[in-house]
Amino acid sequence: MSSHDKNGVSRRTLLTVGAGLAGSFALPGFSGQVLAADQPPMGTWPDGSKGSTVTIGAAVPRTGAYAAQGEDELKGMQLAIEHINEGHPLIKKIAPKVSKGVLGKKVDLVVADSGAKPNNAVQAQQRFINENKIVAMTGSTSSAVAVALNKFAEREKILYLVAISGSNDTTGKDCARYSFRQCFYGETAANAIGPVLVKNFGKNKKAAFMTPDYTYGHTVTKSVNDYLAKNGGWTMVTNQVSPLGTSDFSQYLTNIANSGADVIVNVNWGRDAVLSVQQAKQFGLTPKMKMVIPYQIPFLAKEVGAELTEGVFAATDFWWTLEDKYPLAKMFVEAFDKKYGYKPEWGAENAYMQFAIWARMVSEAGTFYPPDVIKQYEKGEKFDSMVGEVHFRPQDHQLVRPVVIVKGKAPKDMKNKEDFWEVMEVVPGEPLMQKPDAFGCHLGDYT
Repeated sequence: MSSHDKNGVSRRTLLTVGAGLAGSFALPGFSGQVLAADQPPMGTWPDGSKGSTVTIGAAVPRTGAYAAQGEDELKGMQLAIEHINEGHPLIKKIAPKVSKGVLGKKVDLVVADSGAKPNNAVQAQQRFINENKIVAMTGSTSSAVAVALNKFAEREKILYLVAISGSNDTTGKDCARYSFRQCFYGETAANAIGPVLVKNFGKNKKAAFMTPDYTYGHTVTKSVNDYLAKNGGWTMVTNQVSPLGTSDFSQYLTNIANSGADVIVNVNWGRDAVLSVQQAKQFGLTPKMKMVIPYQIPFLAKEVGAELTEGVFAATDFWWTLEDKYPLAKMFVEAFDKKYGYKPEWGAENAYMQFAIWARMVSEAGTFYPPDVIKQYEKGEKFDSMVGEVHFRPQDHQLVRPVVIVKGKAPKDMKNKEDFWEVMEVVPGEPLMQKPDAFGCHLGDYT
């Protein structure tokens, strides 16, 4: 950005007008340009926010085991962009200063297929930085991708709005100053669903775990097993670890059948979860053994059918019938259903919220300058969401938010074709969370 705008007024002179302001700010009437304190260029700043449009880069899985969830996330992002650019009432409930764009600029979205592979996601975002000068990036669905993008965001000084990521590591040992997560994760899922399992199934049960072989699977399994062992006297009798993208679970299910387990704790996700749930039924393991999904996937019930999710306890981020409890959820469900013709799953809700929160933080900071936006997040101010009032924890950039416990409805109890889950409880978030440094989070530098 030149030291003068096209009206010939020096940026330093304009900043003097707001003497005493520590951050940076937008000045109405000056061509929508956002002026920041004299800071050296970093990442894509200031070039990425010079024109009339700013761009966010999304790398989501559109192929592979997590494709259905990636498409749902993408729809949430697209609806959020639409709402931000038109100053929709729902966005304004979350980000009151947004009015037809962010700081007077239209927001655009560029998209690539990550295939849930870290290298693909990093390469796509690098391309978006080079070609589109993106001001923020998003996407993951696989926590392996989230961890890779955390490191990439830190290096490139680009804000990263984590999409779906259930690993404790994402805001734990692999946390990053430039990364923020909205959704729930392994530890909060375990501490929310653990009491429900002990209450409904009893103490001293034998559990067989099914774990996808990467950071998400291992951290969720550890958190759930730790809770059940400590608080319920449960024993892990087997842990069947499978590669991401497994299609035939017969060897794992045979081992579970011979393990003497009472309960199957299925940590698989995406297509892997769908296939493992279907095959467990085919093997005759369920409903003889109870199945639990501690980190429920979007579309599970729709893909396997209500017969297979009936009576299954699961932890999730959002379910559309929360519209009866939260006004913002109702606005979101109605807008999404009108645009896409189905009730939103939690991937879409998470993606929408991430963009709405970003719009809030940028508009409150009054600049796209990354350190100032980060510091706005770190103020920990409370704001409204689809699940009530929430805020970010400055120490690890994890949103403090509730976890939703659901139970699969019997087909005969479904009020409509999308009424798969009954919301049992909305568990407040703060008591579910570990201490900020318990999982080794050390945020990097601002610059």
